[in-house]
Amino acid sequence: LNSLFEAARWAPSAYNSQPWRFVYARRGTAHWESLLGLLNEFNQSWARNAAALVFVVSKQTMALPGKTEEIPSYSHSFDAGAAWSNLALQAVKLGWQAHGMTGFDQARAPAELKLPAGYRVEAAVAIGKPGDKAQLPEALRAREMPSQRSLARKALALKQRQLAAERPASRTASKGMRSVENPKAAKSGALNDAGARPAMMRSKIARQS
Repeated sequence: LNSLFEAARWAPSAYNSQPWRFVYARRGTAHWESLLGLLNEFNQSWARNAAALVFVVSKQTMALPGKTEEIPSYSHSFDAGAAWSNLALQAVKLGWQAHGMTGFDQARAPAELKLPAGYRVEAAVAIGKPGDKAQLPEALRAREMPSQRSLARKALALKQRQLAAERPASRTASKGMRSVENPKAAKSGALNDAGARPAMMRSKIARQS
């Protein structure tokens, strides 16, 4: 879990305010039942088998650099979403799955999580290893199938390969016709769509941050 939270910590946020907070419990620990009990009945039916539950919380105010006075943060939810995205990607990289959900008792959650005023509960996340769908309630088994977005992406990739195979002459004829602003970069082959080397783009971003 610490590696997932560390990945979340590196997410971008307004003025680097990092408004996200995580309240979590591992299955079998003292606070597991209270967090599980916040989920609606549907989500409890499958999330009870997860290894951990995490509630993503955002702080609604921030202090500008060099200031101590708190002001409203316009992007606290957006920034917390960026942190959740990093967490989910890191989970997959490590062989886990992270499933976000808003099906929980949103009115009761702040008190149950003992949050002070000025914090918003954004979502709950179940984290665990992929398991046998036979463990799911019968109503959910039929829904346990690859995402249609994944299938569409694979179909598009196949179509692109087919089109490339049908036009070998055109592809060969187009070699050397690309115009770029940086001939040295073109010679190295390290170009992105904007005609600049990726390393240059990364350093530009670093300077701006």
